[in-house]
Amino acid sequence: MTTANPGGVGLEVGTGPAPETQADARGTAAQVGRAPLGSGLAAGWRSVREALDKPLASYYLLLGSSALLLTIGVIMVLSASSVRSYLTYDDSYAVVKRQLMWVVLGVPAAWVASRIPVRHVRRLAYPGFLVALVLLGLVARFGVLINGNKNWLALGPVNIQPAEIAKLAIVLWAANIYAHKERRLRELHHLLVPVVPGLFAVIALVLVGRDLGTAMVLAAILLGMLWVVGAPLRLFGLSLSVLGVAAVALAATDPERLERITHFTDPFKDYTDAGWQPAHGLYALSSGGWFGQGIGASTQKWGDLPEAHTDFIFAVLGEELGLVGTLLVVGLFFTIAYAAVRVALSTEDPFVRYATFGIVVWLLGQMMINVGMVLAVLPVIGIPLPIVSYGGSALLPSLVGLGLVIGFARREPEAAAALAARRRNRSAGLSAGPAR
Repeated sequence: MTTANPGGVGLEVGTGPAPETQADARGTAAQVGRAPLGSGLAAGWRSVREALDKPLASYYLLLGSSALLLTIGVIMVLSASSVRSYLTYDDSYAVVKRQLMWVVLGVPAAWVASRIPVRHVRRLAYPGFLVALVLLGLVARFGVLINGNKNWLALGPVNIQPAEIAKLAIVLWAANIYAHKERRLRELHHLLVPVVPGLFAVIALVLVGRDLGTAMVLAAILLGMLWVVGAPLRLFGLSLSVLGVAAVALAATDPERLERITHFTDPFKDYTDAGWQPAHGLYALSSGGWFGQGIGASTQKWGDLPEAHTDFIFAVLGEELGLVGTLLVVGLFFTIAYAAVRVALSTEDPFVRYATFGIVVWLLGQMMINVGMVLAVLPVIGIPLPIVSYGGSALLPSLVGLGLVIGFARREPEAAAALAARRRNRSAGLSAGPAR
């Protein structure tokens, strides 16, 4: 029996599937079309893993993160310094112009550092360390006193901070020595001499200028290098005890520094004096919210927050770019550290391994101290945020250090082969000319 549809086409009754069968078929089709729960995340994770497994992953992570940090730094220096520049120099761009001058010098220096063969870098290790010692000695004798610290050296119209140069020099010098002693590092004597006495000499010269913050960074570099070369745990316990006692003693002998240390946990307790700077740093961070007030919209930089473009630039960054911006900057530092550690673990050259770890400890440790200082979980000790804060003396060695690590990443065997293949393919494409 048939029935007619409106179009006149006959349909046989009872020949199609039952309603239950149709529902089951639709359900099965829906299950086939719908991806299992979590498969998107799994696919994304697989894509990330595949990208990280590529030969040039570490190289591009280092290059991209460093370039983005430098760009953010220039923008934030412009924003954080504009008010002070106008009031002091009658030019809102005076400070950022100086920073751009250092960037123009630092980027080519980083490029050159990334191309220098490792053997030449090692030859410069001892001369660089001796130059750093001489400069620190000149600071102790002829240094310029700025903000209570005698850690600047006047060279004509420019003031430089030799302690920043010493950080890079120390890393390369210690890495060169440990690379020479690679097979004898199980002996405590070779582990300590001459690196530990040399670093203590540098730290002592820095402390002559009352720069406790830089001394802490240098001590972190020392401990990081000892850890990388496999120093015994008991040595770390002894070193931390000695450094802790020395830090407390130095703080206790300076009334201003002692006041900062005793008030950093609750800056609002002495809001109008010692707690002024950290309290306004917290105000800036708290007013930023998730996405910030917008670039240039900070209110704390209008005079309430001292050193807004140097030591406390992270507070202005949080106010203008919000929590997302601060997490981006911290994430970029950890991306650099991750990529650098990958390079250090994959290399067979002991100098590359030790130098890379030393540069990571230096930059990452200084970042953590600066962020902790702005968050009021550490006392205010005058440490700039690497790459981001204003200051050529800090920016130039940091860029050179990053350039060296980027060069190490380029020289990894698989990365070098991939870059060589890319150059060959590009040359072949150019020589072939346009198709006819």
